[in-house]
Amino acid sequence: MPKVATLSCRHNSPKGKTFVKTEICRRLGIALPIFAFSHCRDVVVAVSKAGGLGVLGAAGFTPEQLRRELDWISERLGDFPFGIDVIMPKKLEQGEVGDLQAMIPEGHKAWVETVLKRYGIAPLPANAEGGAYGISGEQIGWTHDLCRQLLDVAFAYPGLKVMVNALGTPPADILEECHRRGILVGALAGKVKHAQAHKAGGVDFVVAQGHEAGGHTGEITTMVLVPQVVDAVAPLPVLAAGGIAGGRQIAAALALGAQGVWCGSVWLTTPESDVEPLPKQKLLAAGSGDTVRSRVISGKPARMLRSAWTDAWEAKDCPGFLPLPLQGMLVQEAHLRIAKARHPDLAFYPCGQTVGLCNDERDCRSIVRGMVEEYVETVERLAASMNEDEATPA
Repeated sequence: MPKVATLSCRHNSPKGKTFVKTEICRRLGIALPIFAFSHCRDVVVAVSKAGGLGVLGAAGFTPEQLRRELDWISERLGDFPFGIDVIMPKKLEQGEVGDLQAMIPEGHKAWVETVLKRYGIAPLPANAEGGAYGISGEQIGWTHDLCRQLLDVAFAYPGLKVMVNALGTPPADILEECHRRGILVGALAGKVKHAQAHKAGGVDFVVAQGHEAGGHTGEITTMVLVPQVVDAVAPLPVLAAGGIAGGRQIAAALALGAQGVWCGSVWLTTPESDVEPLPKQKLLAAGSGDTVRSRVISGKPARMLRSAWTDAWEAKDCPGFLPLPLQGMLVQEAHLRIAKARHPDLAFYPCGQTVGLCNDERDCRSIVRGMVEEYVETVERLAASMNEDEATPA
C-alpha cells in the first residue's frame, strides 16, 4: 500500500492544523488532495485557487469552444495548475468510425420525437445547431478524432498538469505526449481489471470510481472498490471517487489507501456552477435515492437525477439504447430541447448519490474549507479515541 504522509499544510486549514499532503499533491504542487471535476470553468478556477486541482470536462466542447474556456481559465489561474478530462473509449481507439448518422435507426429517432411531443417539447429554432443551444451530437467528444483535436488545443496551455481519460486507458502516443510535456495522466476505473489495464498502459494514477458516483459508473461501491484498486495498482497513486462531498468521506478515502479524492456532484449546486436554474433547483431538493443509473446519455451506464425522461427509456415501448457514440448523437438535440423548454418533469442532470448532501448553494471555496475542517475534526476525533483506549487500564 502506498505511504500517506501527513505534513504541515496551513493552506485553508483551520487554526493552522495539519492536513494530509500526499505524493500526488507534491508532484502537482497543490496543497490539498481534492480534485474537482466540472464542465464549468468557474468551478475549475475556484477549486484550484482554493488549494485543490480543478479538472475541466472537455466532452461537449468543440475545439474552438475549448480554446475560449482554457483562455479564460489560464488568465485567472496564472501559476495555479489545472486539469482536463476527455473521453477516448478503448473500443474506438483505432478510429474505425463510418457514417455514424446512418447507423442510427429511424425507429429510434421517431420514438424520441414521440416522447418529446407527449410533453409538448418544441423543436429548436432553425439556427440553433451552431448557436446558443450547444453543439450537435456528432460534435460530442466521444470519438478519438475529436478528442485528439481537443487535446491539441489543451496542450498549448502550460498550466495544464493533469489529463484524465474517463472511458479506457489513453492511447500510448497520447500518454507519451503528456509525459513529454510534464502532464500526469490518469484514467477512471470501476473494476479492478480496468485499473490493472490502466497501470499496464502506463498511466500515472488511477481514479477508482464507485457505484455511487455521478456520470459513467460501475456496479461496485466506493468503499469496496478503492482498497482493491489501491492494492492492485500499487505503487501507483489512487484517487477515490463516488460518494465524496465532505471531510469525513475524505478521511475515509485516505484511510482506504487513496492519495486523494475526485469529486464532481458537490460542485453542481454552487454559485459558480453553470447548471441551469431548473435542474439546480431539482438537485438542491433531491435526496440520495432520487438518482438512477441509465444509458440514456451515452449508451453506457451513467448516474443522474431520475425524471420522466429517464423513466421513458425504461418503458415497454422504448426501442432500447444504442451503443456509444450513437446514443449520445440520438439524444443530443432532445436534451437541448428539454433544457430550452425548462420542463419540470423532464429536467434531469448527471449527478451522484451525494446530491442528498448538497442542499445549499455554498461557494466552492467555502465547500473546500468545510471539507478541510471536517477532515481535521474527524482525524483528531479518531486519534483521541485511540489515546483514550491506550489510557484505559487493563
